[in-house]
Amino acid sequence: MARNVVETARKFLLLGQCVPTVKQNAAKIRVKRLELDENLLMYFRKDEFYYCHDPQKVCKTGDIVLIQSLPQKLTKLITHEVKEVVYPFGDITDPITGKKVAKERYREDMDRQAEIYGKLPSSFDYDKAPSRGWQDGKKDFTSKPTYTKFHVFDENDPYAI
Repeated sequence: MARNVVETARKFLLLGQCVPTVKQNAAKIRVKRLELDENLLMYFRKDEFYYCHDPQKVCKTGDIVLIQSLPQKLTKLITHEVKEVVYPFGDITDPITGKKVAKERYREDMDRQAEIYGKLPSSFDYDKAPSRGWQDGKKDFTSKPTYTKFHVFDENDPYAI
């Protein structure tokens, strides 16, 4: 009885990453968990996948999203809904300080260093960069329908995973 309560409470709100899917009006979310091995007394990573109701298509592949369980299943697979996009893909924010990050450094530290030593001509300016999605159909194919490639053909399809 107590184990069921823990299981339902554990699956109410989850944080996961959006992965490609072929389902319409749904997003496939990968939630990473740690599972204890009783023999070794070590934790190992276990991925769980949830199909979430997302009719407005607010999350794209790679986004970190918060999902909430539905009171009733929408379909046999869709058991959760996308609540919000916490971190868009490529726009990394440190969760403790709330500062934007590029690789292993804060962006404001990079800007301060550029003011002191001068900016390199080849350096990237994050303030002038357009938001994600401006290359939709050119180099960003996350909005295109994907499918799982079961056979290897001579021609390479960019939409296959």
